[in-house]
Amino acid sequence: MSSRFLLAIDQGTSSSRAVVFDHSAQVVCAAQEEFQQHYPQPGWVEHDPEAIWASVQRVTRQALAEAGAGATDVTAIGITNQRETTLIWDRKTGECVHNAIVWQDRRTAPMCAALKADGVDALVARKTGLRLDPYFSATKIAWLLDNVDGVRDRAARGELAFGTIDSFLLWRLTGGSVHATDASNASRTMLFNIHTQDWDDELLQVFDIPRALLPEVSDCAADFGVTDSVTLGGSVPVLGMAGDQQAALIGQAGFDYGTTKSTYGTGCFVIANTSGNALSSNNQLLTTVASRLDGKVTYGLEGSVFVAGSAIQWLRDELKIIDTAAETERIAAATGIIDDVHVVPAFAGLGAPYWDPEARAAILGLTRGSGRNEIVTATLQSVGFQTRDLLDAMGDDGIAPSVMRVDGGMVGNDWFLQFLADVLGIPVERPQNVESTVLGAAYLAGYRSGVFESVERISELWRSDRVFEPAMSVDRRDGLLAGWAAAVARVRS
Repeated sequence: MSSRFLLAIDQGTSSSRAVVFDHSAQVVCAAQEEFQQHYPQPGWVEHDPEAIWASVQRVTRQALAEAGAGATDVTAIGITNQRETTLIWDRKTGECVHNAIVWQDRRTAPMCAALKADGVDALVARKTGLRLDPYFSATKIAWLLDNVDGVRDRAARGELAFGTIDSFLLWRLTGGSVHATDASNASRTMLFNIHTQDWDDELLQVFDIPRALLPEVSDCAADFGVTDSVTLGGSVPVLGMAGDQQAALIGQAGFDYGTTKSTYGTGCFVIANTSGNALSSNNQLLTTVASRLDGKVTYGLEGSVFVAGSAIQWLRDELKIIDTAAETERIAAATGIIDDVHVVPAFAGLGAPYWDPEARAAILGLTRGSGRNEIVTATLQSVGFQTRDLLDAMGDDGIAPSVMRVDGGMVGNDWFLQFLADVLGIPVERPQNVESTVLGAAYLAGYRSGVFESVERISELWRSDRVFEPAMSVDRRDGLLAGWAAAVARVRS
């Protein structure tokens, strides 16, 4: 084919990024831009959708310019995105009715509690594989319908469209001609039946959401339309789409049963491939659509930790005890593993396996001798401990990985990965390309366009960088885990 590149757009919780890949899945160039977070009330998190769209436009144009490429040089586009974050916009103007309500937002916790009291949680779990929790999109949509003037009436008249970030970007990229999402993102809304692979009328009735709001659901590698001339200066097909954590599993070549990855971005998300088995968890983990390719559904068992890399941002931006995230490796290496100070970063409640939206963050065990180094090290350790919580829950559900593949911004920290291997008790493997999320989006676009003829070809492209082997004694590990469990118990609601 005459075109040379694949373009992947990764719209994350704290930044937007565009990466140009060649047809061997090697990075040609990339551009990234952070954008502002909005916290209008405690527990509320919002994004300005226009700021997101502007950042996506800028990084896309910058990446293409640095590659010396135009629209005719791009074979296809893949999109990956922060999941569950909810927008509603006008179908004619494209204007959003409100800021995006971010996945971390907890404003609908009272609504979820009331629905749980009515027994809705069992229905949600059976049909969607999810927990009834503010994390997911359904109650966010309901909040917008009921709290923004005129929105429910306009939705009833078919004037409005709902979408997660992928759907919103697709709408904008195609000049408002396509309202669609993929099965992986749909599976995170709490409205999508993962067994029938369709929006569920009973759930729509429970949450009082009109079906007319919802996008069409396609495979992760599908024909999602073509860009208009505004963003890229020409028509480029959009052929891949997946939520960020599912895209990361694809980027880690996680196509085989039991393959497990953990991504360390704003949060920490562990997904294990369970093939065609929509495994029901006994430990409050989630059953989700890992991918849908050529009409075939692959399920995943997922545990979600709401705060991982954002805890490092907290050290930098709020406590101001570090200047850069990279400092944490040097500090922790000099301090060593500690067991008397614990940071429990429950800034947005606790995710799996606790699902406690009312839990709040705390620093525990401080003495007169405690200082910056102890707090920084304990914060890094907290991410490892939370990952271990997820792995224990998965093991009890029948999934026991022999190795954990890792990716995301935190995995450049060798001290953290060695601690992670020690506390998990299994090898931790870092790939050469640690940006698995955006790579997964490129793989999807390349798969649909024929650049990569099969998933086996994608697996052949995956390369390991380093394996971290556990070196900690069982007694030492057990002691650390007991201390962590006691700290978590202190912050539980």
